[in-house]
Parts: sequence; C-alpha cells; structure tokens
Amino acid sequence: QVQLVESGGGLVQPGGSLRLSCAASGSIFRVNTMGWYRQAPGAQRELVATISSSGSTNYADSVKGRFTISRDNVKNEEYLQMNNLKPQDTAVYYCNADLWDNYMLLRNYWGQGTQVTVSS
Repeated sequence: QVQLVESGGGLVQPGGSLRLSCAASGSIFRVNTMGWYRQAPGAQRELVATISSSGSTNYADSVKGRFTISRDNVKNEEYLQMNNLKPQDTAVYYCNADLWDNYMLLRNYWGQGTQVTVSS
C-alpha cells in the first residue's frame, strides 16, 4: 500500500511565501515523475509543476519564475517552494506521483490535498 501525504499549506498574504512538502511511503520500489496540481473552487484540476526522477522540471506558465519544484530521491519526497504568491494561487494543492511498487506495478497516486489561501 502506498500513501502520499502533503503538508505545508495555510493562509498567506499576497507577496508571501509557502513551502509544500509531499512524502511518499509504503511498498515503494521506485518513484518516477512527481508533480503538483491544484484545484480552485469551481475550476478543473490543473498542472502546477512536475519533476522527473533525474530532476528535469516543467512548470505551468502561471507559476514560472515564482514556484520551484524539487525532490529528495532518498526520502521519496517532493517540495514546492512558492514565492510572490497571488490571490489567484488560492487552491487545494495535490501531490501526484508515478511509481513502481514492490510488486513491480507502475501506478499513479494522489495525495489528499492541502489548502493554500492567499488573502490580505
């Protein structure tokens, strides 16, 4: 059984910063691509950023230059450093990962989500 658990969300003023973390645990053989997605009220879930196992990154245009995704392959964790936050960044942020479990099955997993609210 595999779990992704996010932490680090909260309330922040415009222009502020937050750092999200996601820890993958359980019967994991190898974690491939990891990513962050977000879903605002009334909107579809959208890609924020992804990072491959080798460290290649991809960002949504709306967060380029403000957000940085990183990972620790030893700990099976990923992070999202969010700077210069804007009210339109308000959403539930979800951790996502493609990973091989100990049964050598490649599956996609989601975390439970963490709320980020940007407001004065």
